[in-house]
Amino acid sequence: MCQREFLLVLLVRIFVHTSETCTSRLSITTVEGEPFYLKFCLSSEHESESNTIRWYKSNGSHGHVELNSRSSPRISLHNFSLEFWPVELDDKGSYFFHMGNITKVWKLNVIRRNKHSCFAEKQVISKTVEVEKTLKILCSSSYFQGLIHKTTLYKDCEKIAETQDYKKIAESDANPLIQKNAEFRDQGYYSCVFSIHHHGKVFNITKTFNVTILGDRNNIIPALLGPKLNYVEVELGKDIQLNCSALLNEDGYIYWNFERENGPDPNVQEENGIRIRTPEGKWFASKILRIENVNENNLNFSYNCTAVNEADVDTQRYILLKKTHGTDLPGHVFTGGMITAVSLSVIVMCLVILGIIYRVDLVLFYRRFMGRDETLTDGKMYDAFVSYLKESRPEDGEEHMFAVEVLPRVLEKHFGYKLCIFERDVMPGGAVVDEIHSLIQKSRRIIIVLSKRYMSDAVRYELESGLHEALVERKIKIILIEFTPISDFTFLPQSLKLLKSHRILKWKAEKSLSYNSRFWKNLLYLMPAKAFKPAEGELEILPIFSTT
Repeated sequence: MCQREFLLVLLVRIFVHTSETCTSRLSITTVEGEPFYLKFCLSSEHESESNTIRWYKSNGSHGHVELNSRSSPRISLHNFSLEFWPVELDDKGSYFFHMGNITKVWKLNVIRRNKHSCFAEKQVISKTVEVEKTLKILCSSSYFQGLIHKTTLYKDCEKIAETQDYKKIAESDANPLIQKNAEFRDQGYYSCVFSIHHHGKVFNITKTFNVTILGDRNNIIPALLGPKLNYVEVELGKDIQLNCSALLNEDGYIYWNFERENGPDPNVQEENGIRIRTPEGKWFASKILRIENVNENNLNFSYNCTAVNEADVDTQRYILLKKTHGTDLPGHVFTGGMITAVSLSVIVMCLVILGIIYRVDLVLFYRRFMGRDETLTDGKMYDAFVSYLKESRPEDGEEHMFAVEVLPRVLEKHFGYKLCIFERDVMPGGAVVDEIHSLIQKSRRIIIVLSKRYMSDAVRYELESGLHEALVERKIKIILIEFTPISDFTFLPQSLKLLKSHRILKWKAEKSLSYNSRFWKNLLYLMPAKAFKPAEGELEILPIFSTT
């Protein structure tokens, strides 16, 4: 008996290798840990060729690597077939079959096995069966069929059948593991697990079907269209129509039930309905219940529409309610609502006004709280270039002192900024024009200390260069400080008006001495945001200006 079984398996193996087991798809996905093969089949026009067969694997930038029996103990070559015992994640890539002038290429993708399931979702085959029709699960693996010694069938990863019958395995197409009339409970994932012995080891191959059971398309359950319970507002003395629609079988029908214990209401009538066959073979039916001159007796009564066929029954309920007209709000509710709305509007308006008034303080607080610093990544050396009248006369002494002493003392020592002051930071002897242009390009702001004699030839170029950077290059912002009162600004260039903001800060002697004065807050607001810790000790500028 064993010899007959062995002979049968051998004959099946020979038949399988000569049957249609060719790998026709060019892109293939398989699961790690299972036996796998690639097979090339000759067409009739190539059968006479007898050239040497070679298999290659693409190894990325290193080109093609020839495969042979020494390439890996998991790889086995059988002329037209390349077998993996088993295939692993590292086997992913492109494979080439080469024989004479014939070349065949496959792209292999190996996916990881799901440790929490008995099958891989990407390898599932969909199968749809109508209820009461034949459900057949065929477990077959054409290429390895002759090597299978056991087949186990699982449903949703639970074992339901097994066979070790060599004859039944060999004839699996004619002997399915499941063949029955489909029921809705048969829906699920069916996994065929084939056990194969190879060189003293046992390997498993999994083939999974996702079986969906559909209802009989010719025998549907009656379905009324719309919600099961409907409340309908009506006006007394008016007429109303209640429309009931459903999808039915050919033998189905719908009707209204509006009988009371003492008989139907005389003002309620059921009208003849319509019945239309749909392109899908179903029937659409509709029936109207007409209620004339609605009265109190018709309210809060359940008018039922029912759809019936031999399979099931479906019912909808309609209840009439007296329509309520909108009523005026009580006086105290309306008054309270208006007071609340007005109060909220006033609060919002006050918050907006406060935000506008204290905008500078809010921005400075936000910078300090968030630790913002705009000077870290722009590659510039100075926070501001200070432009002032350099050819000072005795009457210009305070203006000159403000530019070269007060601004550095406050902005550098107290607030951590770095200023560029020409006569302090520029070595004498160089090309002045080029030096000024270079320093302005390295600065984030230009602080211009304005006076009546500011537009002298010595500082004209500083202003023009700064305006060019601000208007054309858009790389710098200009801050104007009016140190002494100026009534006429016509001496300034017209191009200054093109700036988005030409706000002028006014120095007000004693009022501006404190570091918390409006002057210094506005100046800090116009300077770039910079993380710093204010110096402690001084609360205002020392009295360096003469009081005479």
